[in-house]
Amino acid sequence: MVDTPTADNPAEPDITHINPADEKTWFGHPRQLARLFTTEMWERFGYYGMRALLTLYLTQHFMFGDRQATGIYGGFTALVYLTPLVGGYLADQYLGSKRAVKFGAIIMSLGYLTLCFGGETARPNATIDGQRYEVSIEKQADKEVRYVVQGARKLEIKGNDDGTVDLLENGASVQKVAKGSFESDAERSPFHVMLMLFALSMVSVGNGFFKPNISTMVGELYAQGDRRRDSGFTIFYMGINLGSLFSQILCPWLAVAYDWWVGFLLAAIGMMISWCLIHFAGPSLAGYGEPPAKPNVNKQQWIIYIAALCVVPLFYLLYVNLMNAPAPAEGSGIVGYVMALPLMGKLLFGSFLLGVPGILIWSAMAGSRQEFQMMLAAMVLIVFNVVFWTLFEQAGSSLTLFADRNTDLSVFGLFTITAGQTQFFNAAFIVLLAPFMSMLWTSLAKRGMEPTIPVKFGTALIGVALGFLLLAWGASFAGDDFKVAIWWLAGLYLIHSFAELCISPVGLSMITKLSIARIVGLMMGVWFLSISVAQYVAGVIAQFASVETVGGQVTNLKVSLDTYTHVFTLIAWWAIGLGVLLLLLSFPLKKWMHGVK
Repeated sequence: MVDTPTADNPAEPDITHINPADEKTWFGHPRQLARLFTTEMWERFGYYGMRALLTLYLTQHFMFGDRQATGIYGGFTALVYLTPLVGGYLADQYLGSKRAVKFGAIIMSLGYLTLCFGGETARPNATIDGQRYEVSIEKQADKEVRYVVQGARKLEIKGNDDGTVDLLENGASVQKVAKGSFESDAERSPFHVMLMLFALSMVSVGNGFFKPNISTMVGELYAQGDRRRDSGFTIFYMGINLGSLFSQILCPWLAVAYDWWVGFLLAAIGMMISWCLIHFAGPSLAGYGEPPAKPNVNKQQWIIYIAALCVVPLFYLLYVNLMNAPAPAEGSGIVGYVMALPLMGKLLFGSFLLGVPGILIWSAMAGSRQEFQMMLAAMVLIVFNVVFWTLFEQAGSSLTLFADRNTDLSVFGLFTITAGQTQFFNAAFIVLLAPFMSMLWTSLAKRGMEPTIPVKFGTALIGVALGFLLLAWGASFAGDDFKVAIWWLAGLYLIHSFAELCISPVGLSMITKLSIARIVGLMMGVWFLSISVAQYVAGVIAQFASVETVGGQVTNLKVSLDTYTHVFTLIAWWAIGLGVLLLLLSFPLKKWMHGVK
């Protein structure tokens, strides 16, 4: 998971004159940490529960094609990691962290509740040689079968390896449709699509107020130099993983066992519990996260609340533009691809591609030679950070669709989990591996053998690649149903969790240590911008793994297995190449970092 809060690690000796033994503590930490830990746990419960459902909801309820669904998912997660830049600034200057957290919690919970109103499932149809037909779905044994309805006849749809489609009657082909002449779509309620996009917009805005400021409140619990700060943030980080672990089990199960709205409702309830924990904190959080002492601050706060609500329809328009963006013309090259990007893509890429060299040019002019080299090292690592999260964040899009279509979800033949529940593997492995990884780094550090930050980044890139290669290898053992055992997917998440622990905990700390002091805030913004870009590109990568679907299901499981295997293998080899490149660059980067570890 990408949202890792990180504390400062000051080099000064402990100057705290308060004896922790004289305080009311929670595991040796300020007792307020327990409330903030639980608040974050329930907020992440809601967010990751909703996220586990989103791609499947888009493809199976609204019956969007893979390209549209993964594009919406990538755009949503990109905004989720971009809005905290503004939310953190507004809290610092006007709202205070506590009010920002409560406001964000309300907006997010309303977003999850709005997702509950999805209307009826979209009605699929197919266009064959320009003629549109209704598509019916029938449950047969353990699978759903799609039929084209031609008057009184129902013809089963069967996709072929060469891209053609056979229409079958009583098992025999009665019509072969040429490649490109069969197009699937669905009749959706424009009103309910609008509601869904407004819901995602609300979650994006609310997250911007909640995400950065709950971590800020944790930091306020500790005085400057308090050596408990890092371990306090480690405990707080466990709240993220515990919340995501349980929600990614419960929300998908409820969606399958009852209906989509039940899963989203549970996410909304988790979010409201998070709000209650802050709103009814009483004196326990008095003095923490308070607004700055400025004149007319209350009036300014209401202006911010109203302005934030006005941003929701603007985000809605970005989603509409994202959905309606045409595919780049075949053979148009990189220029054609850039021109075909939706507005959100142009803004993200433009900001990043202009910001990185712009800051470096300023650093060369305004800073010393050492400061410039440290900034250059930071920027190199930021670029590789984009690559890592682009691949890692396939979890919510292409890997979830792979789990739904080409994975045998039976666990030892005892029970079956849902495709959305497979995302819980990451949180479970993080909880299990984090203590061991912490002990490993500590042990290596005592021996003077702890890897440098660039080596950890390079190891993470190679690790995420090995996870995809493992799954691609597992695909060679798929049965006649073209499905792989769930343990291959679990193995991928195990390796990816190890890779995450190599890069995520050190990222923000690295930025604070390498940045020129007077632009640390700006560099933090670039760091979050890099993650936002990665989320968007992750959606683009998932689009390359798109396969033909009818009514939310693929027409040929062999084609989908081959497509996923090809894409996963390709991005894995690219990641290995870039990981090796970063390991080679680690030697000059170490020199440019001037002792920063």
